[in-house]
Amino acid sequence: MKFSKQRQLILNAVLQSESHPTAEIIYDTLKKDNPSLSLGTVYRNLSQLESNGLIRKVKIIDHPDRYDGIVSDHAHFVCRECGKVIDIGNLEVIKLQEKVAEEIDGIVEDATVILYGRCNQCK
Repeated sequence: MKFSKQRQLILNAVLQSESHPTAEIIYDTLKKDNPSLSLGTVYRNLSQLESNGLIRKVKIIDHPDRYDGIVSDHAHFVCRECGKVIDIGNLEVIKLQEKVAEEIDGIVEDATVILYGRCNQCK
């Protein structure tokens, strides 16, 4: 995959963010210094970056997709009040995948675990 200046900027925006930004947030952030950037370009590049395993899309019920620069197996917590998305690096997620693979005598290639509730600030 070739890396244009815009693709590199978009990748960096995801990798440097801890907030799991939406495409719109990335666009709004980068547009200030890159007036020729379009929202369509952001979406296309996010799709390419995800397809190539450089970022991960986090699909949250009733909300726009978010993007994560951590591609290793982990779960997410979503606050129902403020919408914050928090990484959960619990090894139990990986163990669960291993147990399921063993139980079905197959291979778990991907898993998405999203927990919903209220974060520390909203509880």
